[in-house]
Amino acid sequence: MLKTFKGVIGMMAAILLLAFGCQDVKGPESQAALIPKKFKKDWGSLKQHTTPQWLQDGKFGIYTHWGVYAVHAMGGNATWYSHNVYKNPDGWERKDFEKKYGKLSDGVGYKDLIPQFTAEKFDAEEWAELFARAGAKFAGPVAEHHDGFAMWDTRYSDWNAAEMGPKRDIVGELATAIKARDMKYVTAFHHAASWFFFPVWDERYDCSNPEYSGLYGPIHEEGAEPGKEFLDDWHGKIIEVIDKYDPDFLWFDFGLDLIREDYILDFVAYYYNKAILSGKEVVISYKHHDLPPQAGLLDLELGQEPKLTHHEWITDTSVDDQGGWGFVAIAGYKSVNRLVDNLIDRVSKNGFLLLNVGPKADGTIPEQAKEKLLGIGEWLDINGEAIYGTTSWTIAGEGPTMLDAGQKGDAMFNEKDVTYTPEDIRFTVKGENLYAIALDWPGEECIIHTFSGDNGWNPLYRDEISEITMLGDDKPLKWKWVEDGLAIETPAKRPGDHAYVFKIVRFRSI
Repeated sequence: MLKTFKGVIGMMAAILLLAFGCQDVKGPESQAALIPKKFKKDWGSLKQHTTPQWLQDGKFGIYTHWGVYAVHAMGGNATWYSHNVYKNPDGWERKDFEKKYGKLSDGVGYKDLIPQFTAEKFDAEEWAELFARAGAKFAGPVAEHHDGFAMWDTRYSDWNAAEMGPKRDIVGELATAIKARDMKYVTAFHHAASWFFFPVWDERYDCSNPEYSGLYGPIHEEGAEPGKEFLDDWHGKIIEVIDKYDPDFLWFDFGLDLIREDYILDFVAYYYNKAILSGKEVVISYKHHDLPPQAGLLDLELGQEPKLTHHEWITDTSVDDQGGWGFVAIAGYKSVNRLVDNLIDRVSKNGFLLLNVGPKADGTIPEQAKEKLLGIGEWLDINGEAIYGTTSWTIAGEGPTMLDAGQKGDAMFNEKDVTYTPEDIRFTVKGENLYAIALDWPGEECIIHTFSGDNGWNPLYRDEISEITMLGDDKPLKWKWVEDGLAIETPAKRPGDHAYVFKIVRFRSI
């Protein structure tokens, strides 16, 4: 039976190869000879890619910012601490670093934190189980941040977690654990920005020593464009991760605008074409204008669209309340209520959520972060029906609490610590079911004003409702049409502590 199955797979692969030809890539260890070439290395072709169904259904994922930067555990943004240490001699980061680790003028630098990045308590199975219990449908690590330290066993640099610090293949261990729990696997890349992250042109510092270029990057003049050595390594690392760990989602931070376009076209086409051979759906996200629309999925850092959009999008935010990304010892954490409300708001507007957690240097996830993640999972255990497998409706919702369009009008960095009211309602839909989600407890009665027809438009016919229940209670609720809309009596007991979902079941006559 197994031989027959393998034979069928081999025949399918051969058919794909004959149909599409093969994709050539420059990356060593790539499987170029086997890759079909449905997607060409041009944007017109790559824009034919579609958002995976698993992402449209899953909505919610978790990723981790974990690396050498967890050692200092400092900063409003922990991942940029080391950049500021080198670039700002009068800044608090330089003073803090030199007090703890030694003076940069003596040759001490970021590299000297690596031995303290021990990860002795890291347990990939424990992390993956936590993410699954939180309700995440996709998860994974930052594979390499701006700091140049790779979290997998890479041939492109000795400065990696398999050779130094933890001396473990973090990306590989998490790939196994996360996939085993039927979650899709995410690998995040920030390494384009490593071109300027450390002042390798400044001979006062250790980062200008070619001996350490594997970590800090090739020596070059300030303001120079990335050269071939840097571009080849940048590209090669991505191809290597694709080939070794088969991720479902490649997430990119800003910085792709630093990379020569042919390198970007090459890896995108390679990734999409290899997915065809594997019989899987994959996705690439990008920020700002780093990819053309539709060639990938737009990511809005610490933000969300203020209104329902016709395009799908994702936002990355953090469980902590500082946007610190990596572990910050003094960070506070967002409330479960805020995290749940923001997940709902995004989903109602055709968006997805990727939530960050910053583990400690020893590999443990902070207890407060665990508490918040499990709180989201408890809410989804009751109300996930209104999130997973749903789509946005004709409008996102109603109520007084709305977000603006962001600092530059692009919906980035507009996430606010808002308090939603019982009048703030968001909609999702699945089949004959319309879900009206009240972002706070509405009291004994909830009135949905969208159905009043005041604007000459009512998306719900008066004879269309079959039944209304609240998820977690599931008993039929009394409801009636009133002048202001649809009035629904709430259950005598709240079925949870956060947002509340009215499930409106509709008749279907056609």
